[in-house]
Amino acid sequence: MPVYNELRLEQQLCDAVIRVDKVEFHVHKIILCNCSSYFNFASFLPHRALFTHWSNSGSRDFDIPNVSVDMMKLIIDFAYTDSVPVTQDNVQELFVAADQFNIMGIVQVCCSFLEEQLTPQNCIGIWWFTGVYYTPEMNHKAFLFMLNHFEEVAATSEDFLLLSAQDLVKIIDKDQLNVKQEETVFEAILRWIAHASEERRDYIPLLLTNVRLALMSPGYLKGCVSNNELARASEECRLILNRTLQAMLDQQTKRFSGLVRPRLPTAILFAVGGWSGRSPTNAIEAYDVRADRWVNVTNNEEAPRAYHGLVFLDGSVYCVGGFDRVELNSVHRFDLGTHTWHEVSQMHVSRCYVSVTVLDGCIYALGGYDGREQLRTAERYQPGINQWTFIATMHEQRSGASCTTLHGKVYICGGVTWSECLSSAECYNPETDQWTLIASMGNRRSGIGVIAYADHVFAVGGFSGTSFLQTAEKYNPHTNTWDDVPSMLSSRSNFGIAVIDDRLFVVGGFNGLTTTHDVECFDVKTGVWSKVHDMAVSRSTPSCCVVYGLPNLAEYAARHHCPQLSNVEEDEVECSTWL
Repeated sequence: MPVYNELRLEQQLCDAVIRVDKVEFHVHKIILCNCSSYFNFASFLPHRALFTHWSNSGSRDFDIPNVSVDMMKLIIDFAYTDSVPVTQDNVQELFVAADQFNIMGIVQVCCSFLEEQLTPQNCIGIWWFTGVYYTPEMNHKAFLFMLNHFEEVAATSEDFLLLSAQDLVKIIDKDQLNVKQEETVFEAILRWIAHASEERRDYIPLLLTNVRLALMSPGYLKGCVSNNELARASEECRLILNRTLQAMLDQQTKRFSGLVRPRLPTAILFAVGGWSGRSPTNAIEAYDVRADRWVNVTNNEEAPRAYHGLVFLDGSVYCVGGFDRVELNSVHRFDLGTHTWHEVSQMHVSRCYVSVTVLDGCIYALGGYDGREQLRTAERYQPGINQWTFIATMHEQRSGASCTTLHGKVYICGGVTWSECLSSAECYNPETDQWTLIASMGNRRSGIGVIAYADHVFAVGGFSGTSFLQTAEKYNPHTNTWDDVPSMLSSRSNFGIAVIDDRLFVVGGFNGLTTTHDVECFDVKTGVWSKVHDMAVSRSTPSCCVVYGLPNLAEYAARHHCPQLSNVEEDEVECSTWL
């Protein structure tokens, strides 16, 4: 192709002239025919075959209407070089021109550019645009972006106010709509109506039937929704609201229509394995944050294990090391798409009480206990080559520690040596392959939970050597200091920890007397710990991770596992466990 492009630029062996607004482009017919069916005969588009249908074989000069000189130059350059510069200034005009000339290569480049540029402020405009110029894949991506960022879209997008009632219904009806509280949907509707209240006020009944009213707090429903002027003015709205309020107040038989169905979460919290009763368990529970419910997704192909690590990477959950009557160096990968377990390369060292995390597409396994001693060694797994490699050794032996990643570094805190619980912490820089000791925590903590949250490293709970802790603290990497944060509701060590839905969750563990199925979460914005739904299985050392971005994520959500939720679209069903 570089040779042909050189010939074109020198106007050598050219057999056609494309003319746009008196500007001439000397080209080779065969090159443009190879680029697009617009220029060549195609049985399904014969009317668009410029060189073979609109003219005889001897024609040389071709006037092209309805395109600018700049766009034609880019199209011809693409035909010869297979590349095109796409910018915010030219993407829309270039997309239209590529669609006009059926140059799917440029259409795809424009779609990739638009996908990278998606924001809450422009996603509706891109959704409209890609609907007019039929590109279903990009149109669907823009729609999903809109659903995933609905709260910001509704609050900041000017295009949101210009949606048709039918388009707004299409959005708020979706189970995938990402809202933490259903009240957000109602307030978005009010904002949309207020933009043209006289024209839109009659749509309130249609819109209200697509809000999950029974998921709102009773106080908000009665105070803000029922007393809303538009809702009170509509007989249809009053019937909907009265029915919902009556059902929510009836503690004996709460019966609902689709108004109760939880939205699908954008991510699911997994809790895998642990020590339950007198032995390890293979129990897997998945937490649906929208429904506040744990569901059993245990796959009996996997053997029980405790004191292991768990991470999510590239659509799979990896279970690393642990203990099943013996210390393990094995690693198993759970394919969330096929629901199947696969063994991958083993670690070099057996590690129970291991700390694991993910950074830059690699899995890190740090410290632990090999059956003889607490370990300082650490290793890294590269899934692409299915290989574990040792990295630099830590400063401390650490078993029962916990680790996380923040700002391109791995942080590990606490744990226990052969003689004492640790308050020390250190961080690993993969660029230099070096560990650096950082400021020590305010408390000694083994069986600790460590997680990156709100631009800090949080260290939660654990065992100090004398007592089980409910205290928590956070590390600021910019100042190398630790600060106290509010304590948990319950003392615990050896628990699972994860961040989902902008909250920090602690799962299960040992409270000093027994294993627990208790779960609570911390919201950094309010500084408050709150109780959430308990797991079904009481266990210590469950390992947790958050899975997301899966096409089949709904298979792990509560609605998929609850007949009451999956069938609510039929008339009415009893859902007494959900409110």
